[in-house]
Amino acid sequence: MKEAFYPGRYWHFLDDGRIQCDLCPRNCRLHVDQRGACFVRQRVGDQMILTAYGRSSGFCIDPIEKKPLNHFYPGTSVLSFGTAGCNLACKFCQNWDISKSHEMETLAAVAGPEAIAKAAADYGCKSVAFTYNDPVIFAEYAMDVADACHERGIKTVAVTAGYMGAEARRDFYAKMDAANVDLKGFTDEFYFALTGARLQPVLETLTYLKHETAVWLEITTLLIPGKNDSNEEIRAEARWIAKELGCDVPLHFTAFHPD
Repeated sequence: MKEAFYPGRYWHFLDDGRIQCDLCPRNCRLHVDQRGACFVRQRVGDQMILTAYGRSSGFCIDPIEKKPLNHFYPGTSVLSFGTAGCNLACKFCQNWDISKSHEMETLAAVAGPEAIAKAAADYGCKSVAFTYNDPVIFAEYAMDVADACHERGIKTVAVTAGYMGAEARRDFYAKMDAANVDLKGFTDEFYFALTGARLQPVLETLTYLKHETAVWLEITTLLIPGKNDSNEEIRAEARWIAKELGCDVPLHFTAFHPD
């Protein structure tokens, strides 16, 4: 279908003939027909395509507090959806069947930007949330949905790990009204060992959101016993947030369930 060959942005050619994806700090370097670590961005010929464009792994109407956002239109409903794939590799992922799916054709239903915005309006949702998997990897799709939502007066919410390159981050958050960023831990060792990512790019996203955008920001940390829940690490995280972001940024601690 047409959406399966939607041209992706944020890449460039390398001298050795590969193309490098610049969407996130992984900087995947791809030969023809290879996919990035997220699975949904693929090199086809001499371009990058977003295979997840116009496809969703499912929809749900939630209370906004479930995102969690406690100070962004409280008491309202949000239309939540995601695609498949992820640019992190969290060993504790509770949405692993979606985030690590390599079965896009069987999991995903067609859902264009206008249809999503209309559905949100029809069901009386104040906002649409990009969630379940990380919207970073389907940024172009999310931004088009955001444009369609804003035309109807519907707000947009990103539920994300914040692992994103600078250019894409600027474009993406220009379209978002609120974000809940998963600050998964507060040591680089934790990030590398349990998520396959690094801490610093996430901190850069948080400072960018707070100081260079009007996006409403809340933060969530999932506390995993013995991994990121020491008093020392929690104090370090709270102090960094207070110093670099300010004491008015809501911080949620959620409980780990080994499901």
